[in-house]
Amino acid sequence: MRPFLCMIVMAAAVTLVPLPAAGQYPVKPIRIIVPFGPGGPSDLLARAVGQKLTEAWGQQVIIDNRPGANGIVGSELAAKSAPDGYTLVIGTNGTHGMNASLFPRLPYDAVRDFAPITRVGLAPFLLVAHPSLPVRSVKDLIRLARARPGDLTWSSGGSPSQLAAELFKKSARIDAVVVPYKGNAPAVSAVLSGEVSLVFGNIAQSAPQVRVGRLRALGVASLQRSPVVPEVPTIAESGLPGFEAGAWYGLLAPAATPRAIIERLNSEVARILRLPEVAQRLRGEAFELPADTPDQFAAVIRAELAKWTPIVRDAGIRPD
Repeated sequence: MRPFLCMIVMAAAVTLVPLPAAGQYPVKPIRIIVPFGPGGPSDLLARAVGQKLTEAWGQQVIIDNRPGANGIVGSELAAKSAPDGYTLVIGTNGTHGMNASLFPRLPYDAVRDFAPITRVGLAPFLLVAHPSLPVRSVKDLIRLARARPGDLTWSSGGSPSQLAAELFKKSARIDAVVVPYKGNAPAVSAVLSGEVSLVFGNIAQSAPQVRVGRLRALGVASLQRSPVVPEVPTIAESGLPGFEAGAWYGLLAPAATPRAIIERLNSEVARILRLPEVAQRLRGEAFELPADTPDQFAAVIRAELAKWTPIVRDAGIRPD
């Protein structure tokens, strides 16, 4: 019996070997999973942060693009990875807010399966209209929509812009037709061509078209005005208090990643986002740069989950 008991004790000791302390971390390359394709905002932010982490820590940060199923493929992979700080993921308000309402059999839990680190970028939407639409403000739009229920068309380039339109409809108590397109660029192009009247567009894509008169800006979907278009009022100050919609991007680790490693990553990423060259580059892409603590980011995720569930339910939205 004694050899058998010794084997049990040794096996238990192996399972209790602590993970590397934060002071030793990292000792090998780090992988950041991007659950979308190369070239998009998630990829851009991951590479900007990853490059600086490599420079600071002397360990290669590998960007692993795993697109598919509204970000579900890459997010599930991250959720099931070892909680040792060497696999991270870029989450969004789509993967960690909206998907839970849109997909009833989501293979991960946005709260239970992840340890939030910090958000790395915010991109509030800009509500724009084709210049032929006889409106110049959010209040004009609401009046027109109420006078012509069901006549206005709204393009969407994915779940965030689609649900932003549905949130506006519900908040303003109007009826309009939301037309889905495969991506933000085609959705904005549909308004540029006059095929559709309105869209919640990415500020970086939409603002240049506003400046040359091809689109008309009606409101920014953030609680404060955007430095990219400071002359454009927020939707919140234009008759819909508290209205906020856009995209955020954050860094998360698998649940059970040691808190000391989460704190070290949070501190280092916050430092990176304050670097003048990083801040200038990302703000040039119309990103706002938050500096969340892990607990603040966790609260953001919980609020997103609560916010979008009734919007999806009331709009009767089902995934394709």
